[in-house]
Amino acid sequence: MPTTDIVKLTQKGLGADADGRLFLRALPGETVEFDQDDGPLVAPRVVTPSTDRVAAVCRHFKTCGGCLMQHASEQSVADWKTEIVRLGLASQGIETNILPILTSPPQTRRRAKFAARRTKKGAMIGFHMRGSDGLVAVPDCQLVTPSLRSMIQMLEEFTVEFGSRKGELALTVTDSLGGLDVMVENGKELVDAMRVTLAAAAGRYDFARLTWNDETIVTRRAPAHQFGKAQVAPPPGAFLQATKEGELALTSAVQNALGDASIVVDLFAGAGTFTIPMAETAQVHAVEGVADMLETLDAGWRMATGLKRVTTEARDLFRRPLLPDEFHKKDGVVIDPPRAGAEAQTHEIANSAVPLVASVSCNPVTFARDARILVDAGFALDWVQPVDQFRWSNHTEIAARFSR
Repeated sequence: MPTTDIVKLTQKGLGADADGRLFLRALPGETVEFDQDDGPLVAPRVVTPSTDRVAAVCRHFKTCGGCLMQHASEQSVADWKTEIVRLGLASQGIETNILPILTSPPQTRRRAKFAARRTKKGAMIGFHMRGSDGLVAVPDCQLVTPSLRSMIQMLEEFTVEFGSRKGELALTVTDSLGGLDVMVENGKELVDAMRVTLAAAAGRYDFARLTWNDETIVTRRAPAHQFGKAQVAPPPGAFLQATKEGELALTSAVQNALGDASIVVDLFAGAGTFTIPMAETAQVHAVEGVADMLETLDAGWRMATGLKRVTTEARDLFRRPLLPDEFHKKDGVVIDPPRAGAEAQTHEIANSAVPLVASVSCNPVTFARDARILVDAGFALDWVQPVDQFRWSNHTEIAARFSR
């Protein structure tokens, strides 16, 4: 049986040998043996383990596709993710101070998208196997909050009542201050009688809010989250930082980046993750493409005390980025775009006179591309703060400070 040595981890967390063959759950420094006909992603048998190999903390790890890196030590994962950030910047010819990565603890993911399927004996709630539509039950998931994990049995009962054996429900569940916020996709087409039945079920299961196929059935309590001094209840399925610890790490980095800025623009503001905390010391103009998120941001700001003025603007920043003169008299900018980055908007910031930019990104590649635009315009990239709130995955968040 052939063997090979693993020389590196790819950005997707796959072990690679010198010939470029990819191996699931293999680590650099390991010797593995494999069947030659296993295909391009080979599941190896470890002959010589790495000193970074550890026992997985979750009993579902071998079959579940929800986590990628539980077989690697925390320090090795931190080094790997930091290196991904460094390599992304190096590809654009940029060097800077990369701060130690901040990693969210286990059992802190406050939102999860479960697959739910009725079975002959009841229902199964879990995640798909890697590269398969097979479903794995995860009653002891070590990724999500204890509150979410304790709700799995209740979600099974809900699936028995409203699911179908012909298809699979997608249940996005969020652990909010008001309780469980449940959004169901791929459900049956709604009729009036079903709306009544679903509303009653939400009461029995004590959901804070229940949304079915984009229609909110009932809101029994505000599914709010604490952003600084305000409580904000984002719309169903709206973007939310994966963990509270990750959110606080990014928020702190943004505040440190902007320092004493007193008039700030928050681009891709969402429901106010950064807007509300910044409003404790600065006037903030929040710009976001989804009007519903701005409405919840505004409502949370108005109900809070001790905050400076916040204004909002619904605007598609990909089609209509803010222009340089719209940054006139602004002390700082926060920009937190989707994974695609914000190339057009970054060019407009580069052409403005704004002195400080706090950049947040979930994609080291597009972050580096947009960073190059700012650096070419005379900004210095003072530091980068990696944040690992998607623990045991290949995802890394970034916060950074640019100054003229």
